[in-house]
Amino acid sequence: MRSAADDIVFAIIEQWSANFSRLDADALASLYSNGALFFGSNPSLYRGRDGVAAYFKALPRWRAPAVQFTDVVAAPVGSDLINMAGTASFVVEEGEPTLSVKITWVIVREDGYWKILSHHVSSKVPLL
Repeated sequence: MRSAADDIVFAIIEQWSANFSRLDADALASLYSNGALFFGSNPSLYRGRDGVAAYFKALPRWRAPAVQFTDVVAAPVGSDLINMAGTASFVVEEGEPTLSVKITWVIVREDGYWKILSHHVSSKVPLL
């Protein structure tokens, strides 16, 4: 049975995935907190919605990007905070290999809306 935290996380995932498939940087950034910290697929740390938008605007303009989230775990930390972990698998070009990463979000209720406060991806391939 899904919990309230699961429902919140999967609603954000649905919006995030739809916005990613259009590479809509501003719509993606709107899902993040003003105070967001964002580590994506490059080594730079992006801050706030403007930083998140800058990250997505700098991505290549793929023809048919898509993402699928699996192994998602939502863990409420309190009434206004949810921890999320899972796997995000990206298809950016037809015929190209899928890029799968571990992903974590910290989601906070901000001004009555659920926003991603912290975003971090890392390799699924062992580094050591």
